[in-house]
Amino acid sequence: MALRLYNTLTRTKEEFVPIDPRNVRMYVCGPTVYDFAHIGNARPLIVFDVLFRLLKHLYPGPGTAADGSRVTYVRNITDVDDKINARAAEEYPGLPLNEAIRKVTEKTEKQFFSDVAALGCLDPTFQPRATEYISRPDQPEDMIRLIARLIEKKNAYVAEGHVLFHVPSMPDYGRLSNRTLDEMVAGARVEVAPYKRDAMDFVLWKPAKPGEPAWPSPWGAGRPGWHIECSAMAGALLGETFDIHGGGVDLIFPHHENEIAQSRCAHGTPVMARYWLHNGFLQVEGEKMSKSLGNFVTIRDVLQDWPGEVARLAMLGTHYRQPINWTLKSLDEAAKTLSVWTDAASDDAETRPADTVVEALSDDLNTPKVIAELHALRGRAGHKALGGSLAFLGLAGGSLAEWRERHAPSLAVAAEEVDRLILSRAAARKARNFAEADRIRAELDAMGVALKDAKDPATGELVTTWEVKR
Repeated sequence: MALRLYNTLTRTKEEFVPIDPRNVRMYVCGPTVYDFAHIGNARPLIVFDVLFRLLKHLYPGPGTAADGSRVTYVRNITDVDDKINARAAEEYPGLPLNEAIRKVTEKTEKQFFSDVAALGCLDPTFQPRATEYISRPDQPEDMIRLIARLIEKKNAYVAEGHVLFHVPSMPDYGRLSNRTLDEMVAGARVEVAPYKRDAMDFVLWKPAKPGEPAWPSPWGAGRPGWHIECSAMAGALLGETFDIHGGGVDLIFPHHENEIAQSRCAHGTPVMARYWLHNGFLQVEGEKMSKSLGNFVTIRDVLQDWPGEVARLAMLGTHYRQPINWTLKSLDEAAKTLSVWTDAASDDAETRPADTVVEALSDDLNTPKVIAELHALRGRAGHKALGGSLAFLGLAGGSLAEWRERHAPSLAVAAEEVDRLILSRAAARKARNFAEADRIRAELDAMGVALKDAKDPATGELVTTWEVKR
């Protein structure tokens, strides 16, 4: 079956045709390691992990990727940044800044890897750190050489210790975000600096302030700008042109637009990546997540109360390109649904996912349809394909028996609450308090629980069963 993906670059859903079927290549922007990753960061991690799993399924067998497979997935680590410097100075005021930065990045990176694993994400093929690619004398691609190439091609210039990309030197800059230069200037927070030739010009290299980490360069000691980091790492590990570049919709401009400008101008290529995928924004309980509103939720916060697979399913309940509203209700529903699925799935499950699940994913990662297909699998007589599909989606790590042993107690809490409400409703009906019974049914309906009342043929008593609604 053909894989079709929505390409931000062309604003159409296209059939995916890899440049080299022996090595399908994907790059996704990773975290800046200065603090716990928040739940908004979890969305691209989960979305592109699902795509990685799907690509590995659609392109099986030996290939030319670094690990011998046919899919190479790169997700970077940004470990040089102003936010890292500020956090290091705040947490370790008595240490030299370089040492403090190392402590912050090592600690945060370890936290990140732990959280991502708990969410059921596979390890990418490569997880490069930005600092490893600033200067690589033994390799043909690094940030300093990329910047020098842009200066040589007149796409960048040196000014007061800075190196800046000259945006007007690229005639079709703005194609990804579909905005003109005037629109981008009006909508962007551009840094005003007297040494800029144009307001939209952005930094490739900046001089280091006293005490900050710095690397030697032809333009003086300093460090790279954010955008050049991804261009260099993607170019070094995936080549001048590769298949898929992914990230959140908030990265389209300026980050991804600037990546394209740097990479295309440096390499003289018509595109950087052929397909650009972006996941939608995330809100928490209907509001934009922010520390000032008190609704800032980290992945670690969620994992303290819920299994990672529950958070993963809650995230997949909304199509990746749509905005998502992260709520306790969605986590409750995901917990109940997983409990029902894992109870129904056979322990001698097939190792392959159901064809209907793969078909739904192949339609631009249509995870809501996938969830409907999993419900349909549960409703059939045999459930071998259900277990294989759950494992394929990262929703049941290890064997089903191991999964139940780890998570059944926490998921049972949700089931116990439903049973308690059903008993309360039965008591209200018996007392002929139908208004209260209706209220409880409405509460259960809001929780995503469908009730079915039927008489027991043997006793004639009313029996209520429930299931998670599709």
